[in-house]
Amino acid sequence: MQPFIAFDVETPNCRNNRISAIGITVIQNGKITQSTGTLINPETHFDYFNMELTGITPEAVENAPTFPELWDSIKDVFENNVLLAHNAPFDMSVLSKCLTDYDLPHPDFLKYACTCNMARRFFPRMERRGLHDMCDYYNIPLNHHRADSDALACAELLLRYISEGRDVLPFIRTYDVNQKRTLRI
Repeated sequence: MQPFIAFDVETPNCRNNRISAIGITVIQNGKITQSTGTLINPETHFDYFNMELTGITPEAVENAPTFPELWDSIKDVFENNVLLAHNAPFDMSVLSKCLTDYDLPHPDFLKYACTCNMARRFFPRMERRGLHDMCDYYNIPLNHHRADSDALACAELLLRYISEGRDVLPFIRTYDVNQKRTLRI
């Protein structure tokens, strides 16, 4: 099985061009091999809505690394693997906006897959397919809107789909980081 990097981002405000937390879970050979999360100092203002949703405040991130500081340590993993997220277009957009907002060197294209798109195809009669809904369905623990928990839950979803014999490879897409959009095949 191809390696996947499940990730989830939390944002400080509605502009969605900065990240206040990131969760990363590595899936290799059909197993979760690493899972981590960290707060990030987004160096920008926080909206009340985002603070209420995520529990992340300016005080919580004041001593956290900035995204450029963190990117150096995660760049290779993100550039050389298939990224995975639930509602991936959002997370991919935030990642690309953050990379371009900070003017960081980045690849023009990233491979990704979306467990929410998979759920829509695999469970056409299910009314709701959000991360919380899918975790309830599979009895996966979730502390929603906590980046590390969301990334781990997304990885667990992928492994459940695969264990049920579902083909996830057709869901891999290419994201144009500069244009901030998925390429059409």
